[in-house]
Amino acid sequence: MLASQYSSESDNPHHFGILAIESYIPKLYVAQSDLEIHDNVPQGKYTIGLGQLNMAVVSDREDINSVSLTVVQNLLERNNIDPSRIARVEVGTETIIDKSKSVKSVLMPLFYPNSNIEGIDTTNACYGATNALFNTMNYLQSSAYDGTSLCIVVAADIAVYKAGSARPTGGAGAVAMLIGPGADLVFEPKLRVTHIEHAYDFYKPDLHSEFPEVDGPATVECYLRGIDTCYSRYLDHFEKLTGETKVNALTFPYALFHTPYNKLISKAYGRFFYNDLLRHPDSFPPELATTYASTDPRTTYFDKNLEKAMVDHSKAHFKSHVGPGLLLAQNVGNMYCASLYGTLCSLLSTTAPQDLAGKRVLLFSYGSGLASSMFSMRFRNAPESLHASLDVASRLASRTRVEATEYERLMALREKTHNVRSYVPVTLVEPEKFWDGTFVLEEVDQKFRRRYSRVGGRGVGVHGGEKVHVNGKVNGVNGVNGVH
Repeated sequence: MLASQYSSESDNPHHFGILAIESYIPKLYVAQSDLEIHDNVPQGKYTIGLGQLNMAVVSDREDINSVSLTVVQNLLERNNIDPSRIARVEVGTETIIDKSKSVKSVLMPLFYPNSNIEGIDTTNACYGATNALFNTMNYLQSSAYDGTSLCIVVAADIAVYKAGSARPTGGAGAVAMLIGPGADLVFEPKLRVTHIEHAYDFYKPDLHSEFPEVDGPATVECYLRGIDTCYSRYLDHFEKLTGETKVNALTFPYALFHTPYNKLISKAYGRFFYNDLLRHPDSFPPELATTYASTDPRTTYFDKNLEKAMVDHSKAHFKSHVGPGLLLAQNVGNMYCASLYGTLCSLLSTTAPQDLAGKRVLLFSYGSGLASSMFSMRFRNAPESLHASLDVASRLASRTRVEATEYERLMALREKTHNVRSYVPVTLVEPEKFWDGTFVLEEVDQKFRRRYSRVGGRGVGVHGGEKVHVNGKVNGVNGVNGVH
């Protein structure tokens, strides 16, 4: 049986997968070239060294609750989803503004009066959304599933760093996925592997700050170790299930990665080929096989000669196999939990549906600390509706560019107002700053309860989980004009 013909029909006969998908990115962005000038660093340090063009900017009007509210409400509206059909919602995020109350609970007014919805938040750096997705897949295949209900997985984060070398690797965004039976893009339940270990490469021990502690070299090494371990395990598992031999990077038409910054992904894809070389050195040019076939991967994470050799060897395939998934990441930055699923949105948006039909997508998820998994999905049919719902390039082109000084001012404002009470955001709600339909923070009261409204007067507001105004009708307690 050829790998390209492998079918997971017996493992997923109901074709559980992604029925609809929605992405959210802030309307403001800063150009990395402007940051290079502002930070007085050599030209190209961020644009070439990191491979980044632009970075999303968030003001004091947006937090993890608001971006999650926005992406879920847009998913429901744009796909005409009946909230009463939703049986499970799980949120993957590492952006914590409350040590007890979940983001998922803040989303519940969007489904009123349906309160019979399982799921909660899942947290481990950038990996939480993948665990939420796995939990949802397990639920759909369990005896608890009724056969008709639908699920939503939310991936959302705001990635900000203290001033310094890591700050240009920030970003923000959210992705919401409607999961259920009869999908064009289906899961392959048995084709997934995981590597988890204890590491202090990136973590957030200071609950009074949005900023993480980052060990740059350690997080690169941990990421690449996750790549090596998961890729090797996935190939072993794939060959065992399919009976195919000499499976390699080119077996998979598309590869999507958690993307902190684009330059890292060319290295990661190069590691695929390095691992292929270790498995089948006879398939590589003699000069590469002779030099690297006997190397120990654990000693090569910072071997610049090996890195260059593998990046050069894989470059011809990178553009077609990986490039279609990088549009959002290159222009928005790191979205943490949403990063991997942002690459899926980019692939769906930039690739003609007929070119995806029948193809398999390999996905690598990574979260510091560390947790990593590699799994695959398959396009059962051309994903016409998924493609039509996403116009990533147009949305990116419609954003508002801010100067580097304004970005720094907003970062200072967020740092000053993080975790404060009795606060009314000072950023003006204006069309050039927020998309129509965006949820924005209106107030944090003296008991830290947060109140939100929706830009454009579209009739949805949320206050403390107690009051909600939906579709022109007041649900709950005393709502006025959708802002409570």
